[in-house]
Amino acid sequence: MRLYVKLLLLVFFSVISCGSSQPAKVPENTTPCTVVRVVDGDTFHCRLSSGENVRVRLIGVDTPESSDNPKARRDAERSGKSLEEIIRMGKASAEFTKRLLPRGETVYLEFDVQKTDRYGRLLAYVWLSDGRMLNEILLREGYAMVYTIPPNVKYQERFLQAQREAREKRRGLWGTE
Repeated sequence: MRLYVKLLLLVFFSVISCGSSQPAKVPENTTPCTVVRVVDGDTFHCRLSSGENVRVRLIGVDTPESSDNPKARRDAERSGKSLEEIIRMGKASAEFTKRLLPRGETVYLEFDVQKTDRYGRLLAYVWLSDGRMLNEILLREGYAMVYTIPPNVKYQERFLQAQREAREKRRGLWGTE
């Protein structure tokens, strides 16, 4: 009887270990990608299993700029914040993303209706190996704002709720004066 139980357990654990290489909480139909480097809070480079290096832009979120450029100046003008404050917030967002996407980490890309933007970047919802979505984490922790562009709106309501929570709890960018 003991031998039978041991064999049954051995078969059970063998079957489990031979399953998908993708973490259990990550949605089906994602593409694994190895992080090469983070550009800023909402853009990074990674290597696909084919060996191709790609630039990925997170869908549904926008983080402040981390350097002086035309968009940073527009954001400062629109928000009433100084250019220096916009850049400081952008650097904080970029550092937060770097902590979540260390070089060599495998992440999983989920695409929506449009796969690329006009700059040739892959547009993706990015799932971490622990099953959390990077796009949502940035919003929930207050390091990004919702920025949905139809038709890529799959998680829009989820994102709006995460942003509301960050604002109410004055997290990240929402806690600055």
